[in-house]
Amino acid sequence: MTSHDITLERLDGPNRTIEVADDETVLEAAQRAGVRLPYDCRKGTCITCVGRLLALEDGVSESDASGAEQPRDTDAFTYRRPPAALTDRERTDGYVLLCIASPRTDCRIEVGPRVRAEVGDSPWS
Repeated sequence: MTSHDITLERLDGPNRTIEVADDETVLEAAQRAGVRLPYDCRKGTCITCVGRLLALEDGVSESDASGAEQPRDTDAFTYRRPPAALTDRERTDGYVLLCIASPRTDCRIEVGPRVRAEVGDSPWS
């Protein structure tokens, strides 16, 4: 079974690197490792568990409109079901629903209230 190292970074720390098997979600692995992450629906219909992809291990990324390098969630994750609470633009900007996302590569993800505030409320709430 393949697994990936996912580093969960918080603005105020602490940062933690967890091992996530390819058949589990980031949230499931975090809970197994004793790392607390916020969550609610576990179905990808709310944004309580949202994180933001910061970088991929292999460095694959694309440039955004400003020319800044931007890793894409489609390069790093598969979803158990469509991430209904995220718009295409939010996914392009690197936002990931950690309750339904399974990694395909090692990466770094920002988590915490700042990321949640950037996305705003769920379109389904």
